[in-house]
Amino acid sequence: MEGVAKLRPGARQVGLLNAPEPTATPGHVIIEVTAAGLCGTDVHIYHDEYPSRPPVILGHEVAGRIVDVGADVRHCATGDAVTSEPYFFLCGLCPYCRAGMPNLCQRRRSIGSGVHGAFARYVRVPESSIHRLPDGVDEWGGALTEPLACCVHALENTRVEPGDVAVVTGPGPIGLLMMQVVKAAGAQVVVIGTETDEERLALAKTLGADHVLAVGKDDLQTSLAERTDGLGADVVFECSGAGPAAQTALDLVRRKGRYVQVGLFGKPVLWDLEQVCYKEVEVHGSFATVSSSWRKALALLRSGIVQTGPLISHRIELAAWQQAFDLFERREGVKIVFTPA
Repeated sequence: MEGVAKLRPGARQVGLLNAPEPTATPGHVIIEVTAAGLCGTDVHIYHDEYPSRPPVILGHEVAGRIVDVGADVRHCATGDAVTSEPYFFLCGLCPYCRAGMPNLCQRRRSIGSGVHGAFARYVRVPESSIHRLPDGVDEWGGALTEPLACCVHALENTRVEPGDVAVVTGPGPIGLLMMQVVKAAGAQVVVIGTETDEERLALAKTLGADHVLAVGKDDLQTSLAERTDGLGADVVFECSGAGPAAQTALDLVRRKGRYVQVGLFGKPVLWDLEQVCYKEVEVHGSFATVSSSWRKALALLRSGIVQTGPLISHRIELAAWQQAFDLFERREGVKIVFTPA
């Protein structure tokens, strides 16, 4: 089968790889991939800014149908419409695994970076990673369960209380999902983008953002002060992975507020840490997912409180992978999804 792969170490060393079709080994299933989302992490791997084990097929945001099961598989069957956590191997013994934090396992290997992933017709995953898609959620929207679970985990790492004013920087797929998750927690949400984000900010409003602001067009400090009695945001979620946005978020959070870094930068950025001291800001990082975040993400999809389908702007065949990466880097559309099957 053909897959979009990191072929070798180095920037831009990505292309089509011919690989054997995977077989269903004990405890594992084979998913025929209907939809696989292009993530910022895939682009970081493209630029050699995120660790991978080439040659390896990319892609970890996946939904499809099970077409084969290995021995000892008990809880899913061929024909099931499913999504999957990205974790392929966990040591199970380290303090993080034992504490229910597989995202921090130092020996963790995930599909799309450590083993072959979902940018191919078939992908093999452990049964323990499988989740059936809720009724009413198709495989297109279901492919975005993983980034939604990442946003839920970001919320788990801090707190949002009813009536809080929350700022989300970066109206890309993660920012738009984060906005919906924070709204579900009872906060008023201000989404901040740039002047080139007009369509994405409009979508944010459609999906429930209370206010949208554009850097370079709106006076961010004044607009937020008017909504917070001059205090600033109770909590900020930086979802763009851009250094200037991180500084903007830190500028806008109030004293004793909470700052959560969700987006990945791919490189060191300049950040005014003295504000953390002066404001006594709580700073939280958030990486990947844990079991509880998947349970909550699927519940949000099942209820319809969070919508993933409206984010999908492009459906692209694997052969046009370069077009997909170029669209991502030009920030055209919102969510790009590959159609391997």
